[in-house]
Amino acid sequence: MRIAIIGAAGMIGFKLANHLLQHGLSASSPIQSMQLYDVSPALPMPLASNNYQYHCIDFSSPHAAELIVRDRPDLIIHLAAIVSGEAEKDFDKGYAINLAGSQLLFDAIRHAHEQNGYYPRMVFASSIAVVGAPLPFPIPDEFHLTPLTSYGTQKAITELLLADYSRRGFMDGIGIRLPTICVRPGKPNAAASGFFSSIIREPLHGQTAILPVDPSVRHWHASPRSAVNFFLHAATMDTAPLGARRSLFMPGVSVTVDEQIQALRRIAGDDATRLIHYQPNPDIQKMVTGWAPGFEAKRALALGFSAEQNFDEIIQQYIDDEMRAGA
Repeated sequence: MRIAIIGAAGMIGFKLANHLLQHGLSASSPIQSMQLYDVSPALPMPLASNNYQYHCIDFSSPHAAELIVRDRPDLIIHLAAIVSGEAEKDFDKGYAINLAGSQLLFDAIRHAHEQNGYYPRMVFASSIAVVGAPLPFPIPDEFHLTPLTSYGTQKAITELLLADYSRRGFMDGIGIRLPTICVRPGKPNAAASGFFSSIIREPLHGQTAILPVDPSVRHWHASPRSAVNFFLHAATMDTAPLGARRSLFMPGVSVTVDEQIQALRRIAGDDATRLIHYQPNPDIQKMVTGWAPGFEAKRALALGFSAEQNFDEIIQQYIDDEMRAGA
């Protein structure tokens, strides 16, 4: 199998590439080649194997789509994106990467299909930002898409393209509507949701963290380990049961910020939670008020996707995968 990962220098892309290089995808589909793409000049650190090629590309360039499709990968995992806060701040950049770049890629696949029948599995990283307030709780799979951010709008439009190009037989697409991934390792990124990770990560490392929203805010989370497993499962699952509805809300854990903090207290004690400082930010508070509190995710669960059962598990996975692994 030939695999391409777009956005490979990001947290999920890097972890996914590492997993594939160490464990493969399936016994029946050995990996023949792995091509990794990102705008970053290099990967954040060496991968577990040298059996890959890395390409620094601007995903919004037509040449990027041509390069990705040139080797006819059997599986394309599309993680390239400008994150929520940055997409809201820079309108043109968000649409260039999150929408125009995706359509260029889909068109390159279509042209290759018309030339020689090329038909890859396309796994697209979408987002729960495709829905917007007012929202029920839990949110059913059939809930309408009414994004309230440019980022969510760009993801929703790309989902429609994914479904249409799949319906026309150009590719076998599946959209993974990711929960907020927490606890993210490393430094904060430009995502407006970054504080959900920082109020756990920084105290675990003995550092202060800023909480910009009311502790009553409720949101939907899954761990980086679950995120990787979502894409691995989507890469090999039978997509026939999806029908025309090609995108799925992934399972996760619904908790308030206060419940996050209580989980941290149970695992790391009062010394850790005392490092969280509440400094209200009206702009962030306004933004998160319209975010999804949680989903039923019945379709994804029925199709074999799974995630953590509680937030304690999410914190413990961060400790096991990031802190103990790096010790």
